[in-house]
Amino acid sequence: MADFVSGFWNIYVMGLVALSLLFCLFILLSNNKRQTGPVELHGHVWDENLAEYNNPLPRWWLYLFWITLIFGVVYLVMYPGFGNKPGILGWSSVGQYQTEQARAAERYGPIFAKYSQMDVAAVAADPDAKGMGQRLFLTYCSQCHGSAATGARGFPNLTDKIWHWGGEPDAIRATITEGRMGVMTPFGGVLGGDGVKDVTHYVRSLSNLAHDSLRSQRGAELFAQNCTACHGADAKGNPMMGAPDLTDNYWLWGSSEASITETVTNGRMNQMPAFGEFLGEDKVHLLTAYIWGMSNKADK
Repeated sequence: MADFVSGFWNIYVMGLVALSLLFCLFILLSNNKRQTGPVELHGHVWDENLAEYNNPLPRWWLYLFWITLIFGVVYLVMYPGFGNKPGILGWSSVGQYQTEQARAAERYGPIFAKYSQMDVAAVAADPDAKGMGQRLFLTYCSQCHGSAATGARGFPNLTDKIWHWGGEPDAIRATITEGRMGVMTPFGGVLGGDGVKDVTHYVRSLSNLAHDSLRSQRGAELFAQNCTACHGADAKGNPMMGAPDLTDNYWLWGSSEASITETVTNGRMNQMPAFGEFLGEDKVHLLTAYIWGMSNKADK
């Protein structure tokens, strides 16, 4: 309720809750009857001759309803639920979360602190630290990069040596902490249909993929005019901007002519969320070591 600027909504919710409780009380009192004589038919008839007797509600049902109503009132007195009233116990979901976080920090903090004093290579080589890093990865990263970290269309593979933003420990740490925003500018309106095809064939030629040599020659000029600012004159990319190397055989969005044409025409936008504030430095350090270790197995 604190998110609402106007106090009207607080009164509105309190009114709805109060009316609901009063209505339940009315239902209980109006049906609190005991059978004192012969039971008569209710007067409603269905299907020509189907009728029901006007029996009072079972006592056990009424007792359960009373218990439910009393429980609801007691709950609203003790816990938040009646508008913005906090309840006499002062409980809140935020408070419970913070309490559980504090307990977890007290229990596991020394373990994380131990690894935070070690360099990334040493942490990556430690079996216990690797297990902790893997659990962090599966919890926070596998939804995009996959449980094996091999990525998917639009999500990079973290187990190879290809890094759009740099694969050194500091670069990986910065990516996890601050997130990344990768933007490929759309050139469909600038190049036109034929120009896009020419650039597409030139880009495919950089990775020795099947291409039209004439279109590739024309595309080289267009590439030099429009693409080198990000990808470089040699098309090797720029980790400072997240611009990929176009001369290798790794394609985040696919290497087919249709995929590259779509990329050049409409552009691409990828966002890596920032986890630094949520995870904290110690967990980011463990996660950095785990991710760095996946692509540096041969160096250990």
